Amino acid sequence: MLMRTEKDDSVNALIRKLLRLLNKLGRIEEQPISVDDHIELTTKEIHTIEAIGNRKKMNVTEVGAHFGVTKGAASQRISRLVERGFVTKAQAAHSSKEFELTLTELGWRAFHAHERFHGQARAELVSRLSELTQTQIDDVASVLDTMEVIMNKRLNEM
Repeated sequence: MLMRTEKDDSVNALIRKLLRLLNKLGRIEEQPISVDDHIELTTKEIHTIEAIGNRKKMNVTEVGAHFGVTKGAASQRISRLVERGFVTKAQAAHSSKEFELTLTELGWRAFHAHERFHGQARAELVSRLSELTQTQIDDVASVLDTMEVIMNKRLNEM
């Protein structure tokens, strides 16, 4: 019989905290974000708009890589945003197989609504994380990298 150590208990407590955090993030992700009185977007949609707006231009492959989703999943997300008038999809000048994604006027309104919506929360998070030492930040990044490796492995097995 294996004896549990204090480190085992700490690792299990860390996993529980991360799962609790991921569950809360999932609940937040389900909340719609209002662009104006008549238009709401999901968090996934608005974050896609944010990514395109921050880069000014992206392609579907870059969107997938940015969010850690397949090209197919990114393409579905983009198609919905194109249909709703937030994103334009135009043939890339350098490739007949690639499309460049840019925000429409409505997309930019959504981008700025998102900035206002999350501005204060993001500023508080950045402020609090900035209080950590570089070693602490590196340690957290290492934990998150380890989790991502495990999650990628599980996703590849599915």
